[in-house]
Amino acid sequence: MEARQKQRRYAATMPKEVERMAERLGSNIETARLRRRWRQADLAGKAGITRATLASIEKGKLTAGIGAYMAALWALGLDGQLKSLADPSSDQEGITLESSRANRRARPRVTLTDDF
Repeated sequence: MEARQKQRRYAATMPKEVERMAERLGSNIETARLRRRWRQADLAGKAGITRATLASIEKGKLTAGIGAYMAALWALGLDGQLKSLADPSSDQEGITLESSRANRRARPRVTLTDDF
């Protein structure tokens, strides 16, 4: 299967909320760029990505890689917020589940025997 077809299929299977989050992030990146009065070529150059990739990011395309999004945020000086993104210490559901399973193995113990 051609790479473009895989990308389109991947993007088509995403939940709508994920698409909206990507669009919102892209719009925020575009707003930050415009406030700095940078052209797309300026930001793309600073981020080390192509102008076409930046255009995809600003449209919220899910086919643009996460590294490209992160590079754009870094170039804008907005990468500090990434450090707290998905921080395990703020994952209350995960912490609760972990504490409820304290001292329990994720999989059952297997008893080995010498019977062959």
